[in-house]
Amino acid sequence: MNRYPWWKYAILVVAVLVGLIYTLPNFFGEAPAVQVSSGKATLKVEPALAARVETVLKEAGLQPDFVQFDGNSVKARFSSTDTQLRAKDVLSRALNPNPADPGYIVALNLLSASPEWLSSLHALPMYLGLDLRGGVHFLMQVDMNAALTKRAESLTGDIRSLLRDKNIRHAGIQRQGNAIELRFRDAATLAAARNTLGDTLPDLQWQEQPEGGEFRLIGSLKPEAARRVQEQALRQNITTLNNRVNELGVAEPVIQQQGLDRVVVQLPGVQDTAKAKDIIGRTATLEVRLVDDSAEAAAAAAGTGPVPFGTERYLERGGAPVIVKRQVILTGENLTDAQPGFDGQTQEPAVHLTLDAKGSRIFRDVTRENVGKRMAILLFEKGRGEVVTAPVIRSEIGGGRVQISGRMTTAEAADTALLLRAGSLAAPMEIIEERTIGPSLGADNIAKGFNSVIYGFIAIAVFMVVYYQLFGVFSTIALAVNLMLLVALLSMLQATLTLPGIAAIALTLGMAIDANVLINERVREELRAGVAPQAAIHAGYERAWATILDSNITTLIAGLALLAFGSGPVRGFAVVHCLGILTSMFSAVLFSRGLVNLWYGRKKKLKSVAIGQVWRPATAADATGKA
Repeated sequence: MNRYPWWKYAILVVAVLVGLIYTLPNFFGEAPAVQVSSGKATLKVEPALAARVETVLKEAGLQPDFVQFDGNSVKARFSSTDTQLRAKDVLSRALNPNPADPGYIVALNLLSASPEWLSSLHALPMYLGLDLRGGVHFLMQVDMNAALTKRAESLTGDIRSLLRDKNIRHAGIQRQGNAIELRFRDAATLAAARNTLGDTLPDLQWQEQPEGGEFRLIGSLKPEAARRVQEQALRQNITTLNNRVNELGVAEPVIQQQGLDRVVVQLPGVQDTAKAKDIIGRTATLEVRLVDDSAEAAAAAAGTGPVPFGTERYLERGGAPVIVKRQVILTGENLTDAQPGFDGQTQEPAVHLTLDAKGSRIFRDVTRENVGKRMAILLFEKGRGEVVTAPVIRSEIGGGRVQISGRMTTAEAADTALLLRAGSLAAPMEIIEERTIGPSLGADNIAKGFNSVIYGFIAIAVFMVVYYQLFGVFSTIALAVNLMLLVALLSMLQATLTLPGIAAIALTLGMAIDANVLINERVREELRAGVAPQAAIHAGYERAWATILDSNITTLIAGLALLAFGSGPVRGFAVVHCLGILTSMFSAVLFSRGLVNLWYGRKKKLKSVAIGQVWRPATAADATGKA
């Protein structure tokens, strides 16, 4: 009756072992480390950099605990702060031979001090949020009206070029706020223009407004198109901010949307607010120029001659020099979109660019006059420029759609599209809230938060053991397992633990023990009714399950609502809250019953159970005896 099959015990043992392994890293603390990340938008960190870092450290006589590549950076952990500082200096000199133009950002950092065998199992500690680790917090407002204005300006140029190509005469085109006003001298021309524009520019809605002897056509973005422009601007700004924050060497930055037009930037561990604001507010520009393929330019690129007059020398992503002309053909203002894709003929990876009307006209003329020559796309950051790509012009390119292909992998095409698309902010942003939290305050928050959890656990354990005796011990062990599984899940998900998250853990303790209280009281009721101990245990767990399931499902619905509609600290609370409900149902029902079955299930003639005082209602016989 009260016996588990062996496979159920195996599941419980595996769950406890996995929980223990993934909880352990949170107890080892952090060790000093050095993080190497890209310092330029055109330089990507590759896995080969990890081997190079190991070689540099070995030659300098420095022995790291390990060196690992995590996708965006290379991190090396050390046993002491002195070794960390020496490693930073050594790597800075080796990786950046020209300090004035650093290719890599070498930053001090902290990594988990857990053993390497745990790291090899991807057992990593939870990240600590801003309120626990200290750092800076920015709330930034995106100027959505500026994004719509920029789109309206682009559409104004498109309309002007389109009407010129269709030979439709107008009396003037001008932008009025986010609307576009066209004037015509007769109704027939207005009708022809409206038909042409309606077919070609589906994002605009048109309205006729006659005025005196002129005919006016007012175009404005459709609500769904305006919303799409705003969403794209917000996404591009978030992508750009991610690229810029990478330079600060932040272990786990938080850059996320809040509401319709705001972005939250949290940088744990960063105390230099001025530097963070400088990096976040930096601008990057894109330029398109022709490559000088003359003999003098080739000699200058090889380093055997001077740079010809009217040209400049830049480096490609691979480090090869390129001599480009000073004359700027196009800038990033003319680029409306860049997406990775494939060449329609060769099926090679390619980057597809979309230009506005002005850029399309200029690009068509330039490519027609320079077939067979190279064109360089340069990205400028912090006053320095690099060549992202320099393809050969094979034919005249019109229509505002440009394709860059040749000698690119799929990943390189995606990276190039990202660089071209996110080189600068799509819409201006303003910092409307700024907050700095010191590391000492963060440590104090950690101490107070964990003390509240520990003291709460001890108080619950004492009550349960005193009130329910051995069943209270089982409940306390199940509660400890529940806490361990919750921490393990948060670590496996690499969740960011914040102060509201600690509050949710404390709340989970109370909710988890509530299920055990229901079970224990149900067993007591069966015993009061005169049911045999084995049958009382079985009935107690079976009949309490429906109540436990109902109460947890309703609480889970409330947690999911917080997760869906909340933001910031509320979402952090909701994540821990929802996970805690799931782990509590497992530990309170399955695990605690496994302990009870293991202890009492083998006893065939069980006369009593240690579940505390069982009060039985007075019977008629008892009343007669007393009389």
